[in-house]
Amino acid sequence: MTIKTIAVIGAGVMGQGVAYQFAKYDYNILLIDNSAAALEHARKEIRNIERLDKILHKSTSTVNVLDKITFTDDLKAVGAADFIIENITENIALKENLYRQLKDILAEHALLAVNTSAVSVTRLASFLKKPQQVMGIHFMNPVHLKPTVEVIRGYHTTPDTINATQELLGSVKMTGVVVNDLPGFISNRVLMLTINEAIFSLQDGVATVPDIDKIFRECFGHKMGPLETADLIGLDTILYTLDVLFASYNDTKFRPSPLLKKMVDAGLHGRKTKEGFYKYDLN
Repeated sequence: MTIKTIAVIGAGVMGQGVAYQFAKYDYNILLIDNSAAALEHARKEIRNIERLDKILHKSTSTVNVLDKITFTDDLKAVGAADFIIENITENIALKENLYRQLKDILAEHALLAVNTSAVSVTRLASFLKKPQQVMGIHFMNPVHLKPTVEVIRGYHTTPDTINATQELLGSVKMTGVVVNDLPGFISNRVLMLTINEAIFSLQDGVATVPDIDKIFRECFGHKMGPLETADLIGLDTILYTLDVLFASYNDTKFRPSPLLKKMVDAGLHGRKTKEGFYKYDLN
């Protein structure tokens, strides 16, 4: 199939990154969110992403990405899309409500990708008329600097859907690793355990925040330590993902650290709130 128009639902951090990456390669983008304020913020952030991509990462794209993006709060606009990437909050109830609305809006030929780190692709696909045309794509943040993603094969996902998704990703210089649909897939099933145990170690006074991260950077060669990574992802997202994994597997190894819960309750969500395990000056 020919994909010309991509709808990105959700104008948060991931939605901004996804919209930028595909607009950069000349796709027509519909960025959809029910909040006008979120859409206006997204416009500013995408402009910043483009500017920094050219300055710091020497992007040679000649596309003015904002010219390729239509910002709208009208969910029905998704009916004009060939490919949909859903990015709303990692909350099962919210996602299920959205998919019930999408059932009668999507074009017959459209493929839909659930951008999720833990939610069941098979479960969400069951709300749509053509679950065989649904797969998951777990993008990493920042999207334009993380060229490898997980492509999640749901129970009904067909090989044609997977192949079309891989071709689309290849057209924007990205690669998909196909995994099966179990909570957390590979990346978050392993990463959340690491981050959570690092928080437990901090809580128990084993080491300080900088030293925990230093061990992972300098002993293991990781670009970021687990607590830096948590701040980048968002501590609220970390907590919600752990809750989903705990409920899905009924395994206490996924129980969230009390310190993580306390920080989320305090509004210390990481970079997006300017404070998590570290403080940030984002002005």
